[in-house]
Amino acid sequence: MTTSKPAVRPANAHFSSGPCAKRPGWSLQALDKAFLGRSHRAKDGKARLKLAIDKTKSILGVPAGHVCAIVPASDTGAYEMAMWTMLGARPVEALAWESFGAGWVTDIVKQLKLKDAKITTAEYGHLPDLAKVDFSRDVLFTANGTTSGVRVPNYDWIPADRQGLTFADATSAAFAQALDWAKIDVCTFSWQKVLGGEAAHGMLILSPRAVTRLESYTPAWPLPKIFRLTKGAKFMAEVFEGETINTPSMLALEDYLDALAWAQSVGGLGGLIARADANAAAIHDWTARTPWIANLAVVPATRSNTSVCLRFVDPAITALPADAQAAFAKQVAGLLEKEGAAHDIAYYRDAPPGLRIWCGSTIETADVKALLPWVEWAYVSVRERES
Repeated sequence: MTTSKPAVRPANAHFSSGPCAKRPGWSLQALDKAFLGRSHRAKDGKARLKLAIDKTKSILGVPAGHVCAIVPASDTGAYEMAMWTMLGARPVEALAWESFGAGWVTDIVKQLKLKDAKITTAEYGHLPDLAKVDFSRDVLFTANGTTSGVRVPNYDWIPADRQGLTFADATSAAFAQALDWAKIDVCTFSWQKVLGGEAAHGMLILSPRAVTRLESYTPAWPLPKIFRLTKGAKFMAEVFEGETINTPSMLALEDYLDALAWAQSVGGLGGLIARADANAAAIHDWTARTPWIANLAVVPATRSNTSVCLRFVDPAITALPADAQAAFAKQVAGLLEKEGAAHDIAYYRDAPPGLRIWCGSTIETADVKALLPWVEWAYVSVRERES
């Protein structure tokens, strides 16, 4: 265990789980070609927006027949747009094992007030029993729990002949984990996660089944303008060709295009997944040989390769009251922040106390490895100070 202050800091100490680190080598010069001071509805502006959509679909391997749109309000806006426009046509089952999944449950129960809603939950660190999910219902889930570090290990649990639609919040999975498009009807994510883009924009990908739902079902509740994907019961295909519902930031768009170009340069989706896997493996290997810390995700196959969540398992720490455990974790993260070794790696406020280290594709494995001795040093320093 490292008891003296390490000599080498990570070259990039940005380990935030959102907004996430910019791609290696990024600078403001990446935005020099931004389409600014002009209408986004101009021919060149729409072409730039469509380019982002087309590159997104290409890198992610989105099949023909699926559509993709740039929408407002990040992943939250995209997911709520899907819920508000499509839910209510049939019974619903919502899966929640971390805070964002729990947020969608709140929308379903308290906002939309759906009468036939089945809520299936699991504690942080676990998945619910996916074999028991009822696919005669619309099913909502997070592909990767950003605040728990628990992901679905695969999509084999989703039947091809399902009756309901599947809604996957993939904001910390897209571009770092394989998504099975045959099993996903609605997929949402944001620019600021795996590719380190700028905030405030979300992506909404729909299967043909989801498009059919939009054209065949009208919700009982009123829809705000920014949620409307149909007009006169007809699907607004133009929204999925670059004609955004609201005004997008063309500066943020340019940054996303730069991130997509970088993604292609490192080998596309395969290269991005390999980078995230290597980053997460460095932490998983370290926790396996470090007795006082463990992965929050209990089952190895469900451990995230992006939002790696850790918990302290030292009996002297776990024996403390919950507020004292929380204070200890925050002190460790705060000391790392103060030293410039890691920014923003405290646990999410609703999760069990510990650390959360972003390992997405824009992170360099060398930086993850350089961070770990600092975590050891910070842990020992706070432990000794508190004893």
